[in-house]
Amino acid sequence: MAPRVLVTLDGKVHDPDVPLLYADDLAAVRGDGVFETVLVRGGTPCTIELHLERLNSSAAAMDLPEQDLDRWRAAVGAALAEWDFDGEGLMRLVLSRGREIGGGPTGYLTIGPIDERVAAARRDGIAVVTLPRGFSVDLAALAPWQLLGAKTLSYATNMAALRHANSLGADDVIFTSSEGLVLEGPRSTVVIARGRTLITPPVDQGILPGTTQRALFEIAGEHRFRTEVAPLRPADLILADGVWLLSSVTLAARVRALNGRVMAVPEIAEELSALVDLSAETVGVSPGAV
Repeated sequence: MAPRVLVTLDGKVHDPDVPLLYADDLAAVRGDGVFETVLVRGGTPCTIELHLERLNSSAAAMDLPEQDLDRWRAAVGAALAEWDFDGEGLMRLVLSRGREIGGGPTGYLTIGPIDERVAAARRDGIAVVTLPRGFSVDLAALAPWQLLGAKTLSYATNMAALRHANSLGADDVIFTSSEGLVLEGPRSTVVIARGRTLITPPVDQGILPGTTQRALFEIAGEHRFRTEVAPLRPADLILADGVWLLSSVTLAARVRALNGRVMAVPEIAEELSALVDLSAETVGVSPGAV
């Protein structure tokens, strides 16, 4: 069994089997905080700088203090020093508003083993259903307090959607807006291929900016791919040469079935998977964190 690591933002290493949070911490009682999940591969936190940037953006959206990213980098380094394991790990950075009685934010990070579903999703692909998210693409601009572009700890709806998909015999979900536009997965970004053009929906539709998608698009041009950000509809998924859900830990999960319809394996499947791996290992990697 892989080890587990727990480090607080001050760089102190804690026993992961001993409670850390107070019972009135707002992360626990209200989901009032933000987080990031990071793949650890070969002792390196993949795309860590993109995650730290998004952590700070999410904190700003929630009126949490601007983050000292050097402090987070130091905590990441302390955690990696404790991670004595050759296999991959899942690092989670958590920032809570803190205790209900006050006292400032709570920051900590953990590293633990990766769920077996990750290897299966990478290897075999995933069956996906589309589900309505229940709001318009205009909601992010009209109601910024909905925090649609922030990675908050309030993930109950996302997890409920995944359980519903599982009850239908599917592995994952692609959300759609009230206008019928493709949005994102509960924990992933949608990318489709038309030939060698990779397309993802725009974040101003209320989508969390994807770190893995961003890293992929950053180097795609060097490998004879074109990239595009454009609105998509479910029909575009069916007609695409390939559909993937990209996420920080699973990386590239090819959609092998959509709403019960089997999707053909695209010619670029292995090439794209390798390119996503390469982007995760080379884009936004901080030498100071390894």
